[in-house]
Amino acid sequence: MAFELPALSYSYSALAERGMCQETLELHHGKHHQAYVTALNGFVEKNDDLKGKSLEEIVAFVDGKDDMAPVFNNAGQHWNHIHFWNALSPDGGRIPATLEKRLVTDFGSVEAFKEAFKAAAISQFGSGWAWLVQDSDDRLKVAKTPNGVPPITGTGGKALLGLDVWEHSYYLDFRNRRPDYVTNFLDKLANYEFAEANLG
Repeated sequence: MAFELPALSYSYSALAERGMCQETLELHHGKHHQAYVTALNGFVEKNDDLKGKSLEEIVAFVDGKDDMAPVFNNAGQHWNHIHFWNALSPDGGRIPATLEKRLVTDFGSVEAFKEAFKAAAISQFGSGWAWLVQDSDDRLKVAKTPNGVPPITGTGGKALLGLDVWEHSYYLDFRNRRPDYVTNFLDKLANYEFAEANLG
């Protein structure tokens, strides 16, 4: 069964007043993410070893194989974007009590978490992602991954909340001001209810 572009739980215009314009979402979801899905389906169709596997199984199967890098890139980006659309909300920015308590315990304060997340997102050279993850010791920490690498490869931990820092995510709204995009995400767009629901 072919992979599909997931529908958003909000309209393309729903985030405009919170810093992500309709054109950004139309291009990012409808064009960029769709391109990853289309490419991934093409690779699966041509390779019997990939057929019947889940997205996570494909990522694990091709991870580290140089000849399968295009498959990894597109599968990883499909996984990352499925997460990303859920990490955004028209009612974003409000941190529920359980997650807030965990952030204070593991980072010292909510502000310390935000500063750590901003540092990871801003310092990711070129394209990539910043993540709030839950590690194997049940601690919350911040991680970053380059290009389309998903945290399910073991590079970070269990993803709770992810931010796309590829330029197409923010250039129409913030031009080259990635720090402002990250701050806006944390304060106005981040779906912390989704992050809390992902806690193991």
